[in-house]
Amino acid sequence: QVQLVESGGGLVQAGGSLRLSCQASGRTFSSYTMGWFRQAPGKEREFVAAITWSGELTYYADSAKGRFTISRDNGKNTVYLQMNSLKPDDTAVYFCNAGTRGLGKNWYGGGSWGQGTQVTVSL
Repeated sequence: QVQLVESGGGLVQAGGSLRLSCQASGRTFSSYTMGWFRQAPGKEREFVAAITWSGELTYYADSAKGRFTISRDNGKNTVYLQMNSLKPDDTAVYFCNAGTRGLGKNWYGGGSWGQGTQVTVSL
């Protein structure tokens, strides 16, 4: 399994930007599709974005399209989520995931999760 540690969350005003990072341990990082999910208070965890092992293909939830960008650096065992034009609705704990998989229009987390990083967007 891959161990994951997220960082980069914080408090930002609406319209601002944040860049989340997820540092992975383990030599198999580059073989995984990686994903970001988020969970707001009182809501279920939801898919945000995913990137294939090579970084060639990326996928986004409708809520993230045009504002968020997922990327990875396999040499650094790190996956990133650049978030621009943030809205209060983006407030949530953001989780990194290894082994993310898509099935039809739905995305599911694999077995390895980070502890999460809080993102709070104020008006």
